[in-house]
Amino acid sequence: MEEAIPGLCKSEDLYPSWNILGKIVATAGDTGKQAVALRVSGENAMFYRVRILGTQDTLLDEVGAHYYYQSFIQGSIDFIFGYAKSLYEDCIIHSIAETSGAIAAQHRDSPWSDTGFSFVNCTINGTGKILLGRAWGNYSRITYSYCDIDDIIVPGGWSDWRQPFRQKTVMFREYQCKGKGADRRYRVPWAKALTYPEARNFLNMQFVEGERWLRL
Repeated sequence: MEEAIPGLCKSEDLYPSWNILGKIVATAGDTGKQAVALRVSGENAMFYRVRILGTQDTLLDEVGAHYYYQSFIQGSIDFIFGYAKSLYEDCIIHSIAETSGAIAAQHRDSPWSDTGFSFVNCTINGTGKILLGRAWGNYSRITYSYCDIDDIIVPGGWSDWRQPFRQKTVMFREYQCKGKGADRRYRVPWAKALTYPEARNFLNMQFVEGERWLRL
């Protein structure tokens, strides 16, 4: 599939090893407006070598357990967002922000909710000075491991979305990342650098229970 698909929306439960190969594009919206290229809210979904292109709110990773492998995701503000539990492995995360922006906004809003975004061995590059993530939910959970991060990340790295109480409840973490954007000397104090025992549950398909539904 080579053609661009504007505003593709997939909301029903997906087949256990469903995948898309192609390019998904959303036309840029007005300033401050969403321009969702892809919405994923099926229980399980896999995306392999997909190009998901947009600006603000590119990928609505809404609910379910999802696996993105060797894909290219482009945007500027909160361009990966939602409540899902998803693993992004060997992906390119590309910012087209002109000034400021953010990669991820995860919406976990309960300490009992087993959701979050895990980025493993991803390349993070592009333009602007952006955040690794923002606390859309009170218990937002985002982890970056083994990622190569270009010099596009603001020193603090993370935002509590102007809700200081979330600093005590969010789980914003980094493990063994490299590149100028991975410099943790000036990170917000409530974001954590993980040890291997702490990180290992976020490093592979077990994070999304892939052994149960992925057929590679």
